[in-house]
Amino acid sequence: MWFADLVLLLTAATAFGLDQLSKYVVSNSLDLGEAWPAHSFFRLKHATNSGSAFGLFPNQTMLLIVASVFAIGFLVYFYRTHAMPRRLLRFAIGLQLGGAFGNLFDRVRDGAVVDFIDVGPWPIFNLADSSIVVGTAILIGVLVLADEGSEKELRPLQSADERDEPSGPDALVHG
Repeated sequence: MWFADLVLLLTAATAFGLDQLSKYVVSNSLDLGEAWPAHSFFRLKHATNSGSAFGLFPNQTMLLIVASVFAIGFLVYFYRTHAMPRRLLRFAIGLQLGGAFGNLFDRVRDGAVVDFIDVGPWPIFNLADSSIVVGTAILIGVLVLADEGSEKELRPLQSADERDEPSGPDALVHG
């Protein structure tokens, strides 16, 4: 059961909590548009984003809320329908869920997300964005780099009948 998975829940809760705490600290320490240090390759800059990543779809809050809910639903569906004994995979999905909930919470509450990590020419982002990207990279890496022996770990969940394995009293004889 997904709600009994401490790796997933703790990761999602930690990602969400750190995201919200960092946004709170930045919002209460820097004025909107203010950066610290003022001129540097890496700096904290208080900004808001009513769009998605890279500022796409500005002022489309309702569309982005619906997309976030859909993405969260897909992650939960993926988690529930695939066997995932590896902690790294559960950690990856936890990061994605925590980040998605962090930005969704901001959109519902304020209509925009708080961004503050400003690195060189890269668009300003936040910890929720980082959690989503890192979680996705881990998930893709594990799925792509999985050796043949680990394919069993990522198979869709099936009943004994679908796997052509005996169930019930016959399973005791064959198992």
